[in-house]
Amino acid sequence: MIVTTAAFGLHQLTLIASVNEHSSPKLVEVNWLLAGDSWHSSKSIPKLKKYYGLVDQSFTFIDKDSLSKNEPTQALLIEAIAQLTEYFDGERQAFDLPLDMSLGTKFQQRVWQALQDIGYGETISYATLAQNVDSPKGFRAVANANSKNPFSIVVPCHRVIASDGKLGGYTGGLDKKTHLLALEGVTCKA
Repeated sequence: MIVTTAAFGLHQLTLIASVNEHSSPKLVEVNWLLAGDSWHSSKSIPKLKKYYGLVDQSFTFIDKDSLSKNEPTQALLIEAIAQLTEYFDGERQAFDLPLDMSLGTKFQQRVWQALQDIGYGETISYATLAQNVDSPKGFRAVANANSKNPFSIVVPCHRVIASDGKLGGYTGGLDKKTHLLALEGVTCKA
């Protein structure tokens, strides 16, 4: 796994991509990094170790400015950072990146797929999302799947709000959810 971090305003994201000589690289994480934490603190690292049978030495950190376009996994990370930069600059509304969602359960994967159908600048409720994944009474399960989303921003869980129009929760913090929605032209109740 190749790991890098990138700053967007005051916040940083950890990006992790798989290295596989038998297939094209895929992103396995794009997630918020809490202030003062290093990429080692990513909640996905223990899951990735267990799922893929990895050890600490299986993760190689490369500073974003040292990534090489000539190496496919590093080129993917460069492209992900470029697309995120375009998003934060208001020039991109959807992402076109290969994602490895296999770390999630079948239900989580359905929820993460459904999140990608929520358009830029739109919001839906947890209840609506539950209906969209054929689990009409499963709004709590949908909220839980949202909280496990390893692809912040790219898989836009920030576009899911409470039925009363309030923000609801967000793993990256409500300040980030508010910022992302404002960037997309959405205002929500506090």
